[in-house]
Amino acid sequence: MAGATLAIALDRLSGGQLRIAVVEAVAPQHDHHPGYDARSIALSLGTAQALESIGCWQALSSVATAIDHIHVSDRGHAGRVTIDAAEQGVDALGYVIELADAGRIFHQALANTAAVNLYCPATICAIDRTPDQVTLTLDSGETLQGKLLVTADGAVSACCDMVGIGRSEYDFEQIAVIANVTTATPHQGRAYERFTPHGPVALLPMSDGRSSLVWCIRPEHYDMVMGWDDARFLAELQQAFGWRLGQLVKTGARSAYPLLLRQAQRITTHRVAVVGNAAQTLHPIAGQGFNLGLRDVMTLAEEIVAGVAKTGDAGSTAVLSCYRQRRTPDRDATIGMTAGLVSVFANDLMPLVAGRNVGLMVMNTFDVLKAPLVRRAMGQVER
Repeated sequence: MAGATLAIALDRLSGGQLRIAVVEAVAPQHDHHPGYDARSIALSLGTAQALESIGCWQALSSVATAIDHIHVSDRGHAGRVTIDAAEQGVDALGYVIELADAGRIFHQALANTAAVNLYCPATICAIDRTPDQVTLTLDSGETLQGKLLVTADGAVSACCDMVGIGRSEYDFEQIAVIANVTTATPHQGRAYERFTPHGPVALLPMSDGRSSLVWCIRPEHYDMVMGWDDARFLAELQQAFGWRLGQLVKTGARSAYPLLLRQAQRITTHRVAVVGNAAQTLHPIAGQGFNLGLRDVMTLAEEIVAGVAKTGDAGSTAVLSCYRQRRTPDRDATIGMTAGLVSVFANDLMPLVAGRNVGLMVMNTFDVLKAPLVRRAMGQVER
């Protein structure tokens, strides 16, 4: 999604004046939708507004479920924070979109954009750089030449490896269990994040009355949780999450992955920029991952278009330097906030438990204290 969004943003912001190649490894399966078990992604209001500015939101909004209310709580304690769209004067705080729908829509948009050449399925086998250009060799043997390569190829970026950009990793010692569930009480656009001693449990509203679950557990519990039958899984999840959406009545297939903070050690190098999950992969605790990545994308698109207007060079040192300088504060703040939340809420020491619950209650009472959380949740962040 990050790479596709960047290509479309570059085309729209430049008025179709740039030639753009998108190299994508996997074509979307137009004839098969995962149905009940579709994976989803949360988009903040700021992300939706950015996508609207480049002409992408109209198609995406038709498959999006609005988040009207966010409820954050600490299991077994009184502290909680609520954020409501009506109180903030907006139609929605954010949206949930199924990845299969997003992939289909973005793929179609790329195919319909005259200045974009889509190479799919294709992978990059080699990257060669000279002072003035970058050359890619694809697995088909074809070569592409341009002024700038943008790596948007995921958390373990092969392109970053090929150009010598290392990455740091921090293991949160948690595993995310992912599934879709149906609740007896309709979600009505409500999103929940509940902190437990083992990690957060999040339920995001989806279409057809489903909720998208992210349940963070300790690694030593992985075999047990994944081995439960559906009835046991729902019962244990009910115990962890509570009854705010009534009884949990159905679950789909479960998947799981370890939670790591991955950061590219640099987001620029000679004629290369890094965006999205290739730049940073976050803990899902606050739903910031793709939204942070999209701010990378929009900032880079603006700097490329400005740089081309000045010098005709999309990959100049000036373009990359401006991108890096603009992105560093937001990137550092969002990574720090996410990692800090994990640390504070995964700790069961009584002073921390008491402190964080007092903090939640005070924040919920005083709007001036809640405002920074609200702005970040809504994606209203300087970039």
